[in-house]
Amino acid sequence: MTKLSLFLGCIVPNRYPGIEKATKLCFQRLGVDVSDLPGASCCPAPGIFKSFDKATWLALASRNIVLSERLGRDILTVCNGCYGSLADANMELKRDPEMRASTNNCLKGIGMEFKGTIEVRHIIEFLYKEFGPERLKDYIARPLDLKVALHYGCHMIKPSKVRNLGETECPIFFDELVEATGAKSLDYTDKMMCCGAGGGVRSGNVAVSLEMLEHKLACIRRAGVDCIVNACPFCHLQFDRGQLAVNERFGTDYSIPVLHYSQLLGLALGFSPDELGIEQNAVQNIEFLAKVYEISAGLR
Repeated sequence: MTKLSLFLGCIVPNRYPGIEKATKLCFQRLGVDVSDLPGASCCPAPGIFKSFDKATWLALASRNIVLSERLGRDILTVCNGCYGSLADANMELKRDPEMRASTNNCLKGIGMEFKGTIEVRHIIEFLYKEFGPERLKDYIARPLDLKVALHYGCHMIKPSKVRNLGETECPIFFDELVEATGAKSLDYTDKMMCCGAGGGVRSGNVAVSLEMLEHKLACIRRAGVDCIVNACPFCHLQFDRGQLAVNERFGTDYSIPVLHYSQLLGLALGFSPDELGIEQNAVQNIEFLAKVYEISAGLR
């Protein structure tokens, strides 16, 4: 099995450390060698740095990649944006000798060199390709009686020719991993729509960001789910803390729990909500918390 460096990005350690804990617990239970990546920085955010200054983006991204190259480990990301930035930079530098030379000239100033010896993996992509839904079922200790609204996010599946994860307009690979836990992934209107956080929208145009989120939340609530599941801390932040902002702006009363896939999988593997940091979210739905604690205690 591939050895991995865990790339946390910015939001997980600053806002949702439970996602880090859940990821480490899950991979330990699955028998995958995952270690921290000392010295890692921002990926950097693909919707901002790459758009304005490609050379700077490549220099910053490649520095993170080189840190993991030195350890002889592929990078594991738990964030769509980090995956998009690091995987794309890794691919471009491997394919373009001129770009690689220019980037390495920059890295030379800090005693580093990009060699192109590792891959960048996303937690969902890794689990799907290295385990698959059927094998993952062998590890499930407590099948989850939960109805889930799954959010794929943007950077995980596109550009489709590069990601190589099959159908991108109506993908099913993430749904299959959700249902391997025993949960049911329900369809809902505009499932593949952006949550409104990416591309600088959340920071640059709050009104538009919240309008997009409110539409998604309305569609999700109509589906009658127990929770939202994502695999990106920025989408997680948007759905979680964004619900409070939507309620304030639009006078709504959304209270839909939000889980990162590592937390959903952790519940199914037998870890408790406390161990997985589920109560760290801004949205606290008492009914849902009671349900997951009952599942954890084997009462459901």
